[in-house]
Amino acid sequence: MNIACAFHHPLPESAVTPEAIFWNRRRFIRALTLATTAATFPACGSKENASQAADVPLPARASDALYPASRNVKFQIDDRTLTPAGIAGRYNNFYEFTTDKAAVARLASGLTIDPWTLEVGGLVQKPFQIGFEDLVTRFPMEERIYRLRCVEAWSMVVPWVGFPFARFVEFCAPLSSAKYVRFISFHRPEEAVGQREQAYPWPYYEGLRMDEAMNELTLMTTGIYGKPLPRQHGAPLRVIVPWKYGYKSPKSIVKIDFIAEQPRTFWNDLGPNEY
Repeated sequence: MNIACAFHHPLPESAVTPEAIFWNRRRFIRALTLATTAATFPACGSKENASQAADVPLPARASDALYPASRNVKFQIDDRTLTPAGIAGRYNNFYEFTTDKAAVARLASGLTIDPWTLEVGGLVQKPFQIGFEDLVTRFPMEERIYRLRCVEAWSMVVPWVGFPFARFVEFCAPLSSAKYVRFISFHRPEEAVGQREQAYPWPYYEGLRMDEAMNELTLMTTGIYGKPLPRQHGAPLRVIVPWKYGYKSPKSIVKIDFIAEQPRTFWNDLGPNEY
C-alpha cells in the first residue's frame, strides 16, 4: 500500500537504517498478522533478485524526452545529501505487492504501466479520462528535492520530477463546491500479489483538502533521479506531499475525484485511533 513515510530522528541519507530498530508496537503487531502471507513470497530477501528487478527497463514512451528536467532551486535541501538511487530503489513500501521492502522492486516489475489512463470525476465542470502521455506533455516538468519521511522513523532525500499539482487542479476545472481531492490507486490482483494475498480494503485511497492540493509544495510526480518513475516508486503517476507522512503520497494513481465532504482514507479506516 502506498505508504512511503516520516521520521522521528534524523538519519544519514546514504545508509537507510533498518526499520526493525524503530518499529513500534503497532507495526510489530501488524507484522505478526502478516507473517504467514509474507512467508509465501519466494526469495523476498534476495539481493540478486532485488538488483535484477530494479534494473527492469520501463517501456519506451514519447514522454521519456521530458527527462531530465531542470531543477527548481526554490525546492531543494542544502544541508542533506541525496540518498543514492540504488538505495532509494531497493527500500520501498508498497503493500500492493509485499510488506518486505527489499522485495518490492522485484514483485512490482510486472505491473503494466503502458497504457495508463487517469479518470477525473466528481465536482468538476466535465468529468474526463486522459492518457498518461497526453497528461504529462501538457505541463512543464521540473525537478525538486524533497525529503520523503515515513511513520516508521526513516527518511530519504530524493530528486522528484513532475509539475505543480495546483496546475493539474486548474486543468480539471473543479466547481466551487469542491473542498477535497480523493485519490484512488490501481487495483489489479492479477499483477499485484499483495492485493491477492493480503486482506486489505483495496484499492488504496487517500485524500487532501483543497488548500493542501493547491499548496505550491504538492507535486504531481512522474519521475525521480532524472528518469521516469520506476514501478516500485509508484509509476507512472503519483503525488508527493512533502510535509506529510508518506502514506499521504499515493502511488500509481488511476482516479482523482473532487468532492464536497472529507473523504475516507485507507489507513484511517484501518486504524482510526492512530491515523
